[in-house]
Amino acid sequence: MALRGPIMPTLRVRLNGLRDGGLSGAKSTGSLQVTGFAAAVLVGLSVICPREPRFMVVTPQLLKTFPLLSGLPDATLAELAEQSSVRKAARRSIVLNAGQNEDQICFLFEGRLQGVDFTIDGREVGLYFVEPGEYCGELYLFDGGTLPEFVMALTPSVIVSVPLNAMQALLAKHPELFATLSAKVAGHVRKMTFQRSLLGLPNIAQRVCCQLWMLVPEKDKQKEEALIRNPPTHMEIAIMLNISRETVTRVFQSLQNRQVVKREGTTALVVSKVAELRDFAEGKQEL
Repeated sequence: MALRGPIMPTLRVRLNGLRDGGLSGAKSTGSLQVTGFAAAVLVGLSVICPREPRFMVVTPQLLKTFPLLSGLPDATLAELAEQSSVRKAARRSIVLNAGQNEDQICFLFEGRLQGVDFTIDGREVGLYFVEPGEYCGELYLFDGGTLPEFVMALTPSVIVSVPLNAMQALLAKHPELFATLSAKVAGHVRKMTFQRSLLGLPNIAQRVCCQLWMLVPEKDKQKEEALIRNPPTHMEIAIMLNISRETVTRVFQSLQNRQVVKREGTTALVVSKVAELRDFAEGKQEL
């Protein structure tokens, strides 16, 4: 039986089915035969028995799902795969520690991570999100220093860990990757600078609208309607803006009453009036 349709959703359904004791109509062995790229990713994620995962193996096909690595030769990916590993991170668990020399670059296959720090009085401050296909921990490759912030799993996540020495050897053979890494770091600095400027806005509703505006995909910012996939929770927004969760909830209620945004379950937020959200974010209108 070949998997059809988008790889990720189909793969997740199949894996859940196996964990639940096998798919309906499947043989008692719980075996599942797939072909092509889906089979390769299944092997890359895990060779799973009907009840529990037994071991996880990284394959070149799995590494190809990450944009940074997708253009590398198969032989290079095979060598990198042998040195890499897959691990699962529970919700709210620490993936990378601040102030330590972590020996890995983390590529996120599934879930969501967040860079966080803590104030002197112990309050959590959200800095940025890491989405599937992205990576974190790369700062060491530039200056050899420690990570300045913690990276935490916001949802149960699947992470591919590549050793730092393997990444350094890869960059020596493929220096063109430095351009991609540098662009990512530059974009990160720009976002952090803008995030810092949000904290200086006296209008709290405008802060929340600015944060939402940042989440609108660039390709949709000139459209009448946009879709924000897997939006952060109210608490995740709150710790990025140094406000309470209740305050974020009140702003969302006001936006919903004005039909500016609407929820589509927990996986999507529809911005029904993109221009109006932009006006709130820029302070042209007050919520």
